[in-house]
Amino acid sequence: MDEQQAKERIDKLRDLLDEYGHHYYVLDAPKVSDAEYDQLMQELIRLENEYPQFQSENSPTVRVGGEPLDRFVKVQHRRPMLSLGNAFNAQDLRDFDRRAREGATGPISYTAELKIDGLAVSLTYENGQFVRGATRGDGQTGEDITVNLKTVGSIPLRLKEAVDLEVRGEVFMPHHSFEQLNKVKEENEEPPFANPRNAAAGSLRQLDPKIAGRRNLDIFCYAIAEDQEIGLTSHAKALGYMKELGLKVNPDHKYCNNIEEVIEYVESWLEKRHDLPYEIDGIVIKVDELDEQQTLGYTAKSPRWAIAYKFPAEEVITTLRDIKLTVGRTGAITPTAYLDPVQVAGTTVQRASLHNEDLIREKDTRIGDQVVIKKAGDIIPEVVRVLDDLRTGDEEEFTMPTHCPECESELVRLEGEVILRCVNPKCPAQVREGLIHFVSRTAMNIDGLGEKVIQQLFSHELIQDVSDLYKLKREDLLELERMGEKSVSNLLEAIEASKDNPLDRLLFGLGIRFVGSKAARLLAETFGTMEKLQEATMEDLVAIHEVGEKMADSITSYFSQPEAEELIGELRQLGLNMTYEIATPEASEAEQIFAEQTVVLTGKLEKWTRTEMKEKVEALGGKVTGSVSTKTDLLIAGEDAGSKLEKAEELGVEVWDEARFELEVK
Repeated sequence: MDEQQAKERIDKLRDLLDEYGHHYYVLDAPKVSDAEYDQLMQELIRLENEYPQFQSENSPTVRVGGEPLDRFVKVQHRRPMLSLGNAFNAQDLRDFDRRAREGATGPISYTAELKIDGLAVSLTYENGQFVRGATRGDGQTGEDITVNLKTVGSIPLRLKEAVDLEVRGEVFMPHHSFEQLNKVKEENEEPPFANPRNAAAGSLRQLDPKIAGRRNLDIFCYAIAEDQEIGLTSHAKALGYMKELGLKVNPDHKYCNNIEEVIEYVESWLEKRHDLPYEIDGIVIKVDELDEQQTLGYTAKSPRWAIAYKFPAEEVITTLRDIKLTVGRTGAITPTAYLDPVQVAGTTVQRASLHNEDLIREKDTRIGDQVVIKKAGDIIPEVVRVLDDLRTGDEEEFTMPTHCPECESELVRLEGEVILRCVNPKCPAQVREGLIHFVSRTAMNIDGLGEKVIQQLFSHELIQDVSDLYKLKREDLLELERMGEKSVSNLLEAIEASKDNPLDRLLFGLGIRFVGSKAARLLAETFGTMEKLQEATMEDLVAIHEVGEKMADSITSYFSQPEAEELIGELRQLGLNMTYEIATPEASEAEQIFAEQTVVLTGKLEKWTRTEMKEKVEALGGKVTGSVSTKTDLLIAGEDAGSKLEKAEELGVEVWDEARFELEVK
């Protein structure tokens, strides 16, 4: 391939990847499989490396993340990014309407939009090329986060027209990404993000763009800074123009002739918002006519032509009865609040996270307090605040212990961490939690070895580490309560079958800190065998795109321990698989039962977590989305499926229950 042919191929690949990315991230209608997209991306990366003279700052390859930054540079917005005034009820909206009509020179109408709970950003395009992205900051000056925003797949790096403009948008983290991120943090026993908004903001302010790139962020664009200057006459037309340019615009906005239609729209979303795959905290209402926006103008803080209706917070008050500590498999000490049962966002909550000692002290949380509870992102129960005005004097202050509640070893706080840890490797709680993790569905997936059975085996001293699971004897198991001939036979068969699991499951099961299921699969694919991974150096590991220094250090430290070497050697002798085989194309196609299908999950599941089912669907070729639409091929519904099930039935979408799903994927 000569230089001219290389340039033509690079241009062709960029156009194709831009088109495929737009269909995947913006239109939610993929044109090609992930495998085909990845193959084209790898070809483009190779060609750009071979022909560096053709590299471009807006090539699709930049989405993987560039080099870490030292700091963020300040950037001035072309037009201030002002905050909005708030409305809390229908009367507030009618008062806003009255003021707007009194100040306008003619009739006015409105555009109502979902208020995305994320981080406001500005995107600057020059000649259609994305050149700069910034946070809102103080409204006048923000921080340049261009490299991080380039990793957001739904932000086009090239518009469909060669125009100059500054676009405003809200970057957010969808529910499934938030759950996955906190699952990884839980696996690593790190403090979880409190809500999707904090997670999105924290991701965009990472100095290492590769971290932002792994967080699966999204965006909805909602305004053009200089809309009238480019000939637009209404906000609704501005939204349509942005969509034509290839920018992602929320499809659920509505043009309203008057404020009563706005109020109807607001009320319709009070319940429907829980069905969205992302967080909204209200509705934004704007005068649609741009010339009337100019007439109405601004106060010192906000525009007179727009207002934000804020949804009432789903917070409830209950009594904190106790604070108990748990010891995780890496020794992290986690305080949990035990509460009087209370309904929050449709479910009964009896426990809530207190996160760590610093937050308990900061909120002055005491046993017996009246506390406000909410679900962070409508998912994770947490204590929001303490109602200290309601104290009776009988409340008890809580003090974190200085020694482990399980083994009495002294607790330590490692440098840079906010949590206390037990660093005794022989701590019974850590050993027990490590065993529970090893047999879990996402690790070695040993049927019949649930948490209670592991605790029973551990308390009877039949197991001390994971290798002991493969040495269990039938006669010892039969002596345990609720262990009959059939259950013992099934258990031993499941343990034996787990020896054939692929290497990535074993790696994840070992519980190496910072190595989640995705990282374990990546390591297994890269090195192929346990032996090669054990020999890997820091340099070998950090050369892998998604492996940072923190994870690499944890991996090399783990394998340098004599105890780890001894354990892996024993597992090898016991017959566990230590290799990773990539399935043949024929086998992969045969197993892709959800290939090219869009699947929605809803309701309460019994045997699967939502994350586990999503991973299974994706492993079998499907794409999981958060809402039912005409593009949905299948709905998998648990108990209390609600409005998503109703909508699926209206649209004629095929519906499976959990039992049908289990039957199909076996």
